[in-house]
Amino acid sequence: MKLSHPQQSVAQDSSRFRVLVTGRRFGKTTLAIRELCYQARTPNQLCWYIGPSYRQAKQIAWVQLKKIIKDLRWAKTINEAELTILLKNGSRICLRGADNPDSLRGVGINFLVMDECADIEQEAWTATLRPTLSDTKGKALFCGTPKGLSWFYDLYQQGQMGNPDWKSWQFTTLQGGWVDQHEIEQARKDLSEKVFRQEYEATWETFSGVVYYGFDIKHNVKTFEVPEDVTMLHVGQDFNISPMSSVVSYIKDNVVHIFDEISMYGSNTDELCEEIHNRYKNKKIFMYPDPACRQRRSSAGGRTDLSILQNAGFICKLNNRHMAVRDRINCVNSKLNSAAGIRGIIIHPRCHNVLNSIQKQCFKEGTNVPEAGLYSHMNDALGYLISFLFPINRYHEPSNTTAFNVRVGRTHGRL
Repeated sequence: MKLSHPQQSVAQDSSRFRVLVTGRRFGKTTLAIRELCYQARTPNQLCWYIGPSYRQAKQIAWVQLKKIIKDLRWAKTINEAELTILLKNGSRICLRGADNPDSLRGVGINFLVMDECADIEQEAWTATLRPTLSDTKGKALFCGTPKGLSWFYDLYQQGQMGNPDWKSWQFTTLQGGWVDQHEIEQARKDLSEKVFRQEYEATWETFSGVVYYGFDIKHNVKTFEVPEDVTMLHVGQDFNISPMSSVVSYIKDNVVHIFDEISMYGSNTDELCEEIHNRYKNKKIFMYPDPACRQRRSSAGGRTDLSILQNAGFICKLNNRHMAVRDRINCVNSKLNSAAGIRGIIIHPRCHNVLNSIQKQCFKEGTNVPEAGLYSHMNDALGYLISFLFPINRYHEPSNTTAFNVRVGRTHGRL
């Protein structure tokens, strides 16, 4: 089958896990079927196509797959009831639905296609299908049109972060070559701007009201190594019990480089101190904790979180009281991307919780109040660090460099 140039770029890539995000009618299912056949040409391979449901898998791919296999004269038997084709070389191509996860267990798959991923529950991949590729070292192709920042978006991110096993692409409907410009323009007139961008331009549209709008994965995420001459680390700290969250960074040329994170569930401040000392030996540690850490806790024997950190040898920097939440958020957004376009925060792609939180925390609908919960703790830790070092003064806004020098007590280039 003839492929368009964008389809060819995906087909010719050898990455183990490929993620294809496209507009409607791009031709992703045609590509997926082509890839199933290509993988099945090797003898004794098990290749699966997974749709959101068994019925959808049949509607989307079965007729087209049968036609191609018959044209190639590869088929030995075709089982209509089980949507399975046995090839003459011993390979099998099977269609399955993610709506029945128990039917997906207990097999070793060589190649897997998951189509319309945004309509499939994440557990179908993480809990059921991913293990089927382990003993075979199998490969997978994920296809779909965006639908908010779901787990499909997380997969797309994987392919953008330099992981050699992952590669991702994003194409519009028009780039697929199956829908002409006139039809695209007609759709633009018929649909709302938001729906059009999602369905035809393959953009991630439904996640609105995001707190940290200054973040951009292409500019704030980079792979880097911690320089050997770095002797001081800066750690933002939130004391929520589950998880206790830490953002670990070093600062160079006024840029905060976040290279590690700590999430500890069901833990305490003493264990946190031990973990930090174990990870970062021979480093001078500056801690930027929640100002509430001054409160005594009966669970800590009457001690405070602040005293525990100080007794562990950390240098603690915190305000006497909480900065307004909105001001703290503004500090982070300004450092993520200033009005001059300066990116003052760089995050290593291995910091998955930081990246997940900074991209997904939203304001409560109709308010300027950030949603609490899963994404708030790591963001709070980041906020305590950034807002102390790089505060925004309402009446006189000093340069970030000046604020940094003053807040950490820098004198003549030394701490």
